[in-house]
Amino acid sequence: MKYFFKAVYVLLLTVSVACSVEKESPDTAIDTEQLVEDLKVLSSDEMEGRETATEGNSKAREYVIKRFKEEGAKPFEGKFIHEFTFLKPQTNEQVTGQNIIGVVPGKTDEILVISAHYDHVGIEDGEVYNGADDNASGTAALIAIIGYFSQNQPEHTLVFAAFDAEEMGLQGAKVFVENSSVMNKVAMNINMDMIAQNSKNELYASGTHHNPGLKTILENIQTGEVKLLFGHDRPEQGHDDWTYASDHAPFHEKGKKFIYFGVEDHAYYHKPSDDFETIPLEFYKNATKVVLNAVLALDKKL
Repeated sequence: MKYFFKAVYVLLLTVSVACSVEKESPDTAIDTEQLVEDLKVLSSDEMEGRETATEGNSKAREYVIKRFKEEGAKPFEGKFIHEFTFLKPQTNEQVTGQNIIGVVPGKTDEILVISAHYDHVGIEDGEVYNGADDNASGTAALIAIIGYFSQNQPEHTLVFAAFDAEEMGLQGAKVFVENSSVMNKVAMNINMDMIAQNSKNELYASGTHHNPGLKTILENIQTGEVKLLFGHDRPEQGHDDWTYASDHAPFHEKGKKFIYFGVEDHAYYHKPSDDFETIPLEFYKNATKVVLNAVLALDKKL
C-alpha cells in the first residue's frame, strides 16, 4: 500500500506543479525588455509627440506596424492600415487618421477587441509632448499581448486595434465601431490608456459598474504587486467617471461590454514631462502582466 500512496503523492505533486506553471506562464511569457524598448521608442523625441496627421505620427505608425508583424499579428480584413477622415474639433479642418489593426485568430469567430491609442498631442509652443504614459504605455503593452497570444491560441478571435486620433475626440474608435463589419461578433472591448505611471502601484479596471459579472472574473486573476482597483465608472462621479474618457466609450455606446485599464491622473498628464525617464518601469511591467492575465481570464470565461 505504501507504494500506492507514494504513487498518488507523486501524481498530485506533478499536477500541482503543472497548475503552478500554468498560472505563472502569462507573466513569464512577456518579454519585458522588449516591452520597455517599445515604450522608449514610441515616446522618443523622434516621434514628435505622435499627433495625428504629422510626420511623427507616421513614424510611430511605421514602428507599430513593424512590431505587430514581428509579434505575429495578421492584417485585419487584409490590411494593417485603416484610413479615415474627420473634421478636427475647434478648427473644422478635415484630417486623415490611420488606425492600425491586426488580428490573432481564435478557436471561435467571436471577437474581443483589445485597444490602445497610439497618437498624442504633438508639439506645443516648441515643446515635444512625448506621451510616454499617454499612451505609448498602452500601445507597447498591446504589442506585448499580441506576442503572447500569437504563441498561445485564444478561445476568442482577438482584434488588436492601435487607434488614431483619440486625442481629437476618440475619432479612430468611433470609425471602427460605426463602420466595421465585425461589430456584430464583438463580445467586448478591453482598452488600455495610461497604464504606466503610478507611485502607489494602483491600476484601475473601470467598467464593472455597467457589467458586474466582469468584476467577478477580474477579482480572481493574479495581480502580484499591483493593486487592481475597481471604480471610476459611475455617472454620479462626474469628472471622475471614466466611462466616456477614452476609446472604450464608442463600444459602450453601442451596448458592448468594456473594461478600461488606466491609472489616475498624475503630475505628468498632458505635459512635456510625460517622458520615458519618468516612468516607474517595474510598475509598468507588472501592470502589463495584470492586463494580460485579465485578457486570459475574460477570453476563457466570457
